[in-house]
Amino acid sequence: MSTPIRIDFVSDVVCPWCAIGLAALEQAIARVGDDVAVELHVQPFELNPDMAPRGEGIDEHIGRKYGLTAARMEENRARLRERGAAVGVDFAMGARSRIYNTFDAHRLLHWAGQEGRQLPLKRALLHAYFTDGEDVSDRDVLVRIARGVGLSGERAAAILASGEFAEDVRADEQGFLRAGISSVPAIIFERQYLVSGGQPVEVFESVLRQVASQKRGEG
Repeated sequence: MSTPIRIDFVSDVVCPWCAIGLAALEQAIARVGDDVAVELHVQPFELNPDMAPRGEGIDEHIGRKYGLTAARMEENRARLRERGAAVGVDFAMGARSRIYNTFDAHRLLHWAGQEGRQLPLKRALLHAYFTDGEDVSDRDVLVRIARGVGLSGERAAAILASGEFAEDVRADEQGFLRAGISSVPAIIFERQYLVSGGQPVEVFESVLRQVASQKRGEG
């Protein structure tokens, strides 16, 4: 009999380590197979909640925020490309892309959770940004992505044109901030075990097996 495990995956749409972490986590879940029945919830976190609607150039933003040189940024990109390739994430957007405000994307993800399409939408948003270099703050782009994973384009457009789910997203974000989460991805197992960062598949697999063992009273 499968052991049920709840996982809250706290992340942002424009966070490269979140893309790596989600891919690795899903591969770990597949490895564990029928031993666990995972209930995976995508939770909101904004790396740059004050980002202007049209975004900012990646190099300009990272250079100012972290004080990195161009050489160091390229080193980091090379590392991300290598880690991404290992789990099937294609960071093809390049150095000339932009980083965007993601609040509307999180509102759609909240709604998608009610429709049972949250994980497909999360995957599609990450692919649209990191592989296709799309503007994930553009509402037409968001509607198209939502439609592409089987959600109603008309409903998505109506949500984006209103303030629907804004309070819900902000409340969730504040809850995780109060819980001490200041960087993502933050992966919370059973609302009590925290794993931070885009860990390798083997790490997530080990945690899944340990949590399942504890729930079965074997630990």
